[in-house]
Formats: sequence, C-alpha cells, structure tokens
Amino acid sequence: MGIIKIEDMEFFSYHGCFKSEQLVGNYFTVNARLEADCSHAAESDTIADALNYQTAYEIIKHEMAIPSALLEHVCKRILDELFAHFSTQLISATIKVAKLAPPIGGKMKSVSVQLTQKAS
Repeated sequence: MGIIKIEDMEFFSYHGCFKSEQLVGNYFTVNARLEADCSHAAESDTIADALNYQTAYEIIKHEMAIPSALLEHVCKRILDELFAHFSTQLISATIKVAKLAPPIGGKMKSVSVQLTQKAS
C-alpha cells in the first residue's frame, strides 16, 4: 500500500449558498490523500503502473471549476470522479476542501469539509 498526498492546491471558484458568493467567487484550498497499491509502480518505475497524480490534480481542478452550493457536494463529486478514473488502483481517498475567509460574520482563516470514501 502507499499514500499519495496532493497538498494545498489553490483554486478560485464560485461555491457558496449566497448569491454574492456565486457571483464574486472566493479562494479555496484542496488537500487529497489517496491510498493505492503502489507496489507495481515501485518495481517497474513506469508511470503506466502508477496512480498518476497529475491526472488526479486535473480531475480535482475540473471539479473545482463547477459551482456548487455546498462544499460537501464538491468533495463528493471529486471523490466520485477519482474512483471512476482510478477504479482498479484506488483503495480509499480523503478530500478536504477549505473556503478561505468565508463570509459568515466572523474573522477566521477558513472553513472546511473533509470526506473519505473507500473502494466498494
């Protein structure tokens, strides 16, 4: 087994329940923790045997560009797409999406949602 982490990806997106968030947008960070069987890639030194983290990043980037009201929905969409693409390699995945400086009436760095999914 192996763990692939893609940390502190930054995106500007239009997620939020308030109309202003959907119009103005906000900054978000995403962290991904992907558990996969890395033994073939470790032996072969061939990208075809690996869970390609460039592809994982592109999946996350694509899903972050689709506006959603809830961060929970964004996380679930990302997880679903990762498992659809890496169905034979991915054992479990955790996605954390954080909205920086959310407009909820107090001073804070961020608010985040984290979801984990396991292969079925």
